[in-house]
Order: sequence, then structure tokens, then C-alpha cells
Amino acid sequence: MFVPLLDGAGGVIDDDTVTVLASVVAAHAALAREAGAARVQAVATAAIRRAANREALCAAIHREAGLRIRVLDDADEARLAFAGATRTIAAPPDGTVGVVDIGGGSSEIVAGTIAGGVSWYVSVDVGSGVLTERLVHGDPPTPDEIDALRAEADTAFAGVVAPRMRFAYAVGGSATSLRKLCGDELSPATMDDALGRVSAWPVRDAARRLSLARERVRLLPAGLILLRAASTVLGGLPLAVARGGLREGVVLEDFASRPPNGVE
Repeated sequence: MFVPLLDGAGGVIDDDTVTVLASVVAAHAALAREAGAARVQAVATAAIRRAANREALCAAIHREAGLRIRVLDDADEARLAFAGATRTIAAPPDGTVGVVDIGGGSSEIVAGTIAGGVSWYVSVDVGSGVLTERLVHGDPPTPDEIDALRAEADTAFAGVVAPRMRFAYAVGGSATSLRKLCGDELSPATMDDALGRVSAWPVRDAARRLSLARERVRLLPAGLILLRAASTVLGGLPLAVARGGLREGVVLEDFASRPPNGVE
């Protein structure tokens, strides 16, 4: 289930959303345990990190699901997204690799090597959810709203100078949702084409065509524009849609922290 985490007045996530989110996390945790998971982790990213009532939200999830939420900072997000993307590549490339992580509340561009991990990253406080709620009111979005999204994305990444790299990967909900439109590679041309299509479809039609939740589809224009802006920062480098991301990075980190053979 997709639960939009939208800040209300004063940056507070409303009580109804807190209740729904806690019940969804509890249901997912129960499914994981039923499937045999010995350990279940829950992490929170920018939307919860910035919420004025994040402590109350985390407490509600703890009561419902029995899980203590680990609230990630931007460095954690960058490191885990990079690990999840690069360590799930079938044939890892040599040299500097980039990872673009477009989330709902923030966006990261990360660079590093497979062997050495992250060497550079930048995080900006705009994501597909933030921009959509602020700027998109039409269904489908109007041309003026698309222009406003582009302007915000360009401003967010203005002045960012990324290291040179040969390969870059995209992670996050927007990137993985675009496979049906763009395939496994998000080039500037395919992203421009996809934006033209999704911004012309009402949310209901796009959700049916792409077999995605309406809440996810509503964020796609902003997500595409942020991915395109990040690609521009990387010199127009195409973004391969990664098979792993932040969640896989969390799992890999957990495995790495455990002694061999499960002996504590």
C-alpha cells in the first residue's frame, strides 16, 4: 500500500496518516515474520526526518508493529542507496559509479566505487512528493505546472558539480515505476518522451495503463523532471534503472554486521 507522507501545517503529518502508516507497517512486519524473517527493520527517510511530529509518528509505529524506527540522515540515505544499487549489479563496472535516488522528500546524487563505497554525494530537500504537493493541482498537470516543476528542479541542482563517471544508476519509486514506459535505461530522450505522455494522462488513466497506484502515478511528472535534472548534472549520462536501492542497502548492511554462520 502506498501511503503519501504529506506535511500539513507546521510540518506536521496529520493524525489520520500516522494511524494508517502505523497499521501498514504493522501488517508488513507481520507478513515478514510469517515468512520466517528472524529480524525486521524499519527505516525512515526525509519525509519523516523533517516532520515536526516525527517522534510521535515513530512511537505510534512502535506501538502497532513492535519496531523501533531508524531515522536516516542524508548521509545514511546516500550510503545505503549506493550499496543497494551497486552491489546488486550482475557485472559491476570499474571506476567511479553514480547513483541517483529520487525520493518523495529529498533527492540524492551519489558517487563512489564498488570496492571503496561512497566518495561524494549531494542531497537536496526536494523530492517528487514535495514538488507535487507544492506545484501540481491539475489532473493532468497543466503546461505551466510542468514548467514550474522544471524550474524548481533546475534550481535545486544548480551549482552542483559531480565527479566524472562512466555509468550511473537510478533508484527509488519514480525510477522503478518508469520501466513500463522507458525500459531499463532512462536516457534524456526517453525521459522527455515519458514526461510528455504521463503529463497528458489523467491520474486514473495513467494508473490503469501502468498498473500502478494512483498516488504513485501522481508523483511521476515531478519524479521524471528530477531524474532529468540529475542526469543533466551528470552531463546527460543515461541512468540505468537499478535492481536494488535503499531497502536492499539496509538488508546488505544488516547481513554484513552479523557474525559468520549466524553465531552471535
